[in-house]
Amino acid sequence: MVRRDEYSFFIDSLLTRNLPFAAWSMPAEHHPEILIGQKEDVINLSDFNKLNGQEGFVFAPYRLGETSPLLLLKPGIYLRNYHDLQTFHPEDLPQCNCGEQTVRDHFIIDKDNYLKDIEASITEIRKTKLSKVIVSRLIPQKRNDESIGKLYMQLRKQTPNAFVYLVNLPEAGLWMGATPEVLLQSHGKTLETVSLAGTQARRADSDYGWHTKDIEEQAFVSRYMLDVFYRFNIHPYTTKGPETMESGRVAHLKTSFYFPAKKLEDRLGDFIAGLHPTPAVCGLPKSTADRYISKIEKHDRRYYTGYLGPWQMNGSVRLFVNLRCMELTPDRYILYAGGGITAKSVPEDEWEETNNKAKTLLSAIEAVQNI
Repeated sequence: MVRRDEYSFFIDSLLTRNLPFAAWSMPAEHHPEILIGQKEDVINLSDFNKLNGQEGFVFAPYRLGETSPLLLLKPGIYLRNYHDLQTFHPEDLPQCNCGEQTVRDHFIIDKDNYLKDIEASITEIRKTKLSKVIVSRLIPQKRNDESIGKLYMQLRKQTPNAFVYLVNLPEAGLWMGATPEVLLQSHGKTLETVSLAGTQARRADSDYGWHTKDIEEQAFVSRYMLDVFYRFNIHPYTTKGPETMESGRVAHLKTSFYFPAKKLEDRLGDFIAGLHPTPAVCGLPKSTADRYISKIEKHDRRYYTGYLGPWQMNGSVRLFVNLRCMELTPDRYILYAGGGITAKSVPEDEWEETNNKAKTLLSAIEAVQNI
């Protein structure tokens, strides 16, 4: 049996037992990592800054709420490679009495109404101090009897340069995604955060040209990062970019910021609370954009545009913004996709951008369903 089949069977075995777990692979790294626990290993944190002094796998929402708490899976069974998987037997673990997944209503907006929302957003930007706002939508896809383990492995195969994950946690449910965007990660004594914005379809020749709208959108995010650096007295720092980054079926503009980890020491949780949500997933000014999102979007974002990843495990932090993600229900995949709206936005183009972003997940689903 090949490794991919072994891992997919392993994942399906965990799901059969309804065990809390987080499975992931880092960008450009092929070995699997998985953290497995019981219901009591999942803790609910009351605020984003409560991560100070914690350790485990964090799964954070866009906005804290009753249906989207900030969850941390504490260190339990931690498997770091294929050898660990081959020597561990999930069938020996007890069934988790975590309760059934709550069935939620998902508001699906049609194209005409989404275009109207984008037009209204452009008007709002032109007549107010709002510079940019992210407007998202849900895209449903039928779920058949395909193996979720095989779907996860297919997504890993298709997006080797993304953070690819599958999370099953009480209160959150079952989520899968392949996100390209770093929120915060450590490299020894250095921390990195990323400004990522602007989107176009991936090109086979990698010869990209960027429009003014995309360049401005990415610059908004970079300026916000520097404002946060100022509040936390972070200097000196170095930058790399803007440069084009390819991920899945799309490409983005990216700037990386590097600074000494000692600048934050025991304040990492506070820094994350100050950073999240960035304008890349919310808008500018941040508070104005957040209020507008609450008014214009009819669905609950839950964990879309939140963040996730291993936190202080092995002394490192590797958090990613939860983009290109979907919520798995018993009969459907609910994909989340959005775009940054500015005064220069074209509604039809924004609709196509959400379609392009969804292709990363849709192509993986179609590949597994057509086996």
